Amino acid sequence: MHVLTRPVGRRSAPELVFRRLVARAHELGLPPPAALSGDWFGARAVLLPSVQVNPVADEVAHTVPCLQPTVTGPVPPGTVGGGWFGFLGYGLTDPGAWATARGLPNAVWGWADHVLRLDHGGQWWFEALVPDNRAEPVALAAELAELVAASTEPARRPWRAGPLHRAPAARHRAAVAGCVEQIAAGEIFQANVCTQFTAEFDGDPAELFAEGVARLDPARAAYLAGDWGAVVSFSPELFLARHGRTVRSSPIKGTLPRRGPEDEGNAARLRRSVKDVAENVMIVDLVRNDLGRVCVPGSVTVPELLKIRPAPGVWHLVSTVEGQLRPAVDDAELLAATFPPGSVTGAPKVRALELIAGLEDQPRQVYCGAVGLASPVAGMELNVAIRTLEIRDGELRLGVGGGITADSDPQAEWLECLAKAAPLERLLTSGAAVACSVNQRAR
Repeated sequence: MHVLTRPVGRRSAPELVFRRLVARAHELGLPPPAALSGDWFGARAVLLPSVQVNPVADEVAHTVPCLQPTVTGPVPPGTVGGGWFGFLGYGLTDPGAWATARGLPNAVWGWADHVLRLDHGGQWWFEALVPDNRAEPVALAAELAELVAASTEPARRPWRAGPLHRAPAARHRAAVAGCVEQIAAGEIFQANVCTQFTAEFDGDPAELFAEGVARLDPARAAYLAGDWGAVVSFSPELFLARHGRTVRSSPIKGTLPRRGPEDEGNAARLRRSVKDVAENVMIVDLVRNDLGRVCVPGSVTVPELLKIRPAPGVWHLVSTVEGQLRPAVDDAELLAATFPPGSVTGAPKVRALELIAGLEDQPRQVYCGAVGLASPVAGMELNVAIRTLEIRDGELRLGVGGGITADSDPQAEWLECLAKAAPLERLLTSGAAVACSVNQRAR
């Protein structure tokens, strides 16, 4: 197998090209497109024009990204080419026994042999993984070049989300208080306690994703859909990036609102917060331990510690942990050692998972898992599935939460949940305007 790359146009925004791919898939009866947008593989966007993503058995969920073909010949820098796209849901390692069944699968994966990649210079590339005994897909490259360069905007497909129904504040405050009690008892140092909001949803989730990318510009956005439902992720957080033998993770712990100029001081306040700094450092130690299980001894470092980063509606404290994988370690072993992400579980991780299952009243699905792509030429990148909308059978679900430490205040933790949900809640209320605009054009 070898790589084919072709420049196919310039400057078109990722959400615009994505909308065109959605229209193309509908017109040709193809499986829907999938997307990565923000900061993925050193690119601004990686779009999969059509990919069939299907549920896989829990016991093979971690191994699918390892089923890669051998690619020979030159590979231009930055090439992604294709690979396995999908998600790993939190349910893969959740020890809870839930009365409410999960609506989405615990894992889905699908193989894509070609992508459209937008580099930071504004150039779009068609890239394909081509078996050596097959003709190169030059006609497909030409078709997609016309799509990227088209001067017209595709018709927007309407969507509408009902009011976001929040879980009771008292229920979340009680869960936080229960977690603080467990910390005081010496059971754990920290845990991430979450709540889930719901809304009715009608229309095309792909249009919701395109609208969110345009409005929010999230760092680790991802979209995929199938007969099982749809995942619309506006995540700001990197779970894992494995390029060659180098692996890194950038956990987020520590949050304050960023609603406008009045909140500019919150960046410095966050860095001075004893609670938030402690929260971040504890998870950095957990991630160092996770990576240390599969990395060369002495290679795990922390090149960035407690950096302030903006995200939609909030400031975050972000650190980065990096290591060199041992020669025999593959992606399945890497995932087994590190999943689920430390920033959305707690320390120590196994006990935190057990306590979370007792404190929360709804099972996590894709939320707090990971979404991304494993490529035979570019490596593997996965986000942490937070700020993520799960859609199935007319229902939309949004999970939000935060890290709890010994001095956490239950009311402050509830307000943090609302701050994290606020940008997505505003996005969802815009759906009525989108539907109205589409209907007016139709008339």
